[in-house]
Amino acid sequence: MKTKILKVVRQGEAFSVQSQKQESGQIQKCTIVLKELGGSKFENEYVCTMLGNLAGCRFYEGDVVAATLRFSTHEYQGQVFQEVLATDIVKIN
Repeated sequence: MKTKILKVVRQGEAFSVQSQKQESGQIQKCTIVLKELGGSKFENEYVCTMLGNLAGCRFYEGDVVAATLRFSTHEYQGQVFQEVLATDIVKIN
């Protein structure tokens, strides 16, 4: 895991997905796009998934946040995909 200072580019709406790990069988999920600071349009960007209570938090374009990101991969039908999970995000004032 890595903690970084990033800027929010955009955030999608939260929606429910099935989860075998939750008692209710459902968990909230949303996507957020975060960009490294630096002033260039070519700074690194991350498309991250937020789950559970974190998915219910709302961040806005331009917000500066401290985010802890977990990077992983998974294989599906012979292809490998990168996943970025935001495990914690805190807005910096």
